[in-house]
Amino acid sequence: MTVRFSIRYNTRWGENLVLVSHDRVLPMTYAGDGVWELCTEAGADILDDYFYVVTENGVWTRTEWTHHHRKAGRARRIDANDSWIDCPIPGCPFTREHSAAIFDRPGFRGAGTAIPVFSLRSDEGFGVGEFNDIPAFVDWMAATGQCVLQLLPINDTTRKGEWSDSYPYNPVSSFALHPLYINLKAAGVKEDAAFRALRKELNALPTVDYPRVVALKTKYLLEAFGKKGEADMASAGYKRFAGENAFWLSPYADFCAKRDGTPADFHRWVQYHLHLQLSKAVEYAHSKGVFLKGDLPIGVGRDSVDAVSAPQLFNLDSSAGAPPDYFSADGQNWGFPTYNWDEMAKDGYAWWLARLRNMAKYFDAFRIDHILGFFRIWEIPLPEKSGKAGHFNPALPFLESEIAAAGLPTEGLFLEDPRRKGFFHPLISPDTSRLEPWQKERFDAMYTDFFYHRHNSFWAQGAMRKLPRLLSCTGMLACGEDLGMIPDCVPGVMDHERILSLEMARMEKGRPWPRLAVVATSTHDMSSIRLWGSDEKAPSDCRRILWNHLDSDPMLAIFPMQDWLSMDGSLRNPDPLAERINDPANPDNKWCWRMHLTIKELKENSDFCSEVAGLIRDSRR
Repeated sequence: MTVRFSIRYNTRWGENLVLVSHDRVLPMTYAGDGVWELCTEAGADILDDYFYVVTENGVWTRTEWTHHHRKAGRARRIDANDSWIDCPIPGCPFTREHSAAIFDRPGFRGAGTAIPVFSLRSDEGFGVGEFNDIPAFVDWMAATGQCVLQLLPINDTTRKGEWSDSYPYNPVSSFALHPLYINLKAAGVKEDAAFRALRKELNALPTVDYPRVVALKTKYLLEAFGKKGEADMASAGYKRFAGENAFWLSPYADFCAKRDGTPADFHRWVQYHLHLQLSKAVEYAHSKGVFLKGDLPIGVGRDSVDAVSAPQLFNLDSSAGAPPDYFSADGQNWGFPTYNWDEMAKDGYAWWLARLRNMAKYFDAFRIDHILGFFRIWEIPLPEKSGKAGHFNPALPFLESEIAAAGLPTEGLFLEDPRRKGFFHPLISPDTSRLEPWQKERFDAMYTDFFYHRHNSFWAQGAMRKLPRLLSCTGMLACGEDLGMIPDCVPGVMDHERILSLEMARMEKGRPWPRLAVVATSTHDMSSIRLWGSDEKAPSDCRRILWNHLDSDPMLAIFPMQDWLSMDGSLRNPDPLAERINDPANPDNKWCWRMHLTIKELKENSDFCSEVAGLIRDSRR
């Protein structure tokens, strides 16, 4: 079939138009008089979903508000004469349509709660929060006027079933859901006296016993698979799920089978039930006007299905991390490899596009963990452990001759680039004690230029080659985790792509909080607001902090569950230290925090629910 696309668009000098359909990027030709054309021999699917993009020097600079859809019929030739689709909503701050229309409503301001799935507590769970607990929690949110439920990553992190696997930012698959969150009864496990006794025992624990829960759930699921797996896999629903997800499901199932000595089909079957349970929870949330915000980890494990299946996409000789900062004086070493962005660009970032589309099946918004990774990553060469031994990648290091011309030594001040001999990066924690005053002045100038000025346009161009492409493949609202050492180029790129920033009174950026932002009282890497400062804060102080954030301008105000509870002296956890989810300075941190009361008990506390609802209502969210 021959398709001729035509659109009128008045470009500036240097701009071009391309057509994007099913990850194909097809350059168009200027036909004169403001008209751009493309004639292609393609399958009918090219008309199912396509949109136009303005590019400049290979960078996507403008996309349409939404996509075009046409029916091909049986015609051998189709003329698609289109008009550019701009946002039809007056006052809408966004340039792309979101799947949750509420986000595009002019003046919209909403409130929500951040809580890991594993932290939800109910009598129906099995010592851990599960996807089936989400609807009950959504009921509490809807009753108090909230509209966004923010979760930590929910991808499978299982390696050995040990505590180290509880870290949710090191997935073994960027697509598979974590079996930890499956409800056993809904998957077909039959309850008996022993099962009920175990469930009661595990649910009574103050925190998640991660290794024990994983082992017991695996045991019960294997038994259920033996009894009903064959029948489930013969169903039309399973066949559809397995077929649509074969590109990641088959490698993942083989990976797990080799790891555990179990049938590969067992792991496909578990993923099918996880998909059913999460999809049902999402559908229920939407029916209550609550939308889910997911978390996109910046990395994947070097032993993950992703890295093993496509090693060329990763720099396996390095680890990603963070330089010394507010959270850790020694920096952070996350352990996973960095991305080979040049290799990823060769197929148009297909792995990323598939990853985001899979995420969009369940989420209406997403937090881009460490958004700086799309500009540059802090890379630590193996086998170094300390974040102080890292450098930025990509970067524009100094030539050895530049350093010598400045009259400076390299030892103690610079680190040689591991892939480019003769090029040097300033150490993030240099030793300047032996320098003469004039040398220290010169080094300080080079250091400041390198970390705050030298790379601004270089990093911005790199991010703009990736982010517009990725943000255009789904309707999820994008929110960036932009805390820490932020280059000057980051806010401009985020504003251009309408990515919401993260704002916190505990980590001010020296400017007013912008409208397109998520304001939060804490993150999972911090203590709750009760321990903000030198002394534990009283409920009234916590309530004032919550109000100040709710009454602010940002579009979304999302608070950890611990911070909501902090304003009620009868409900808050007696031990504020027990509320912390993660300590970034502790590499052996156990991710095991659970609500100390059940969702049912939370919903039945009418005074607390009324107070939360009143704060949200009075803040006009």
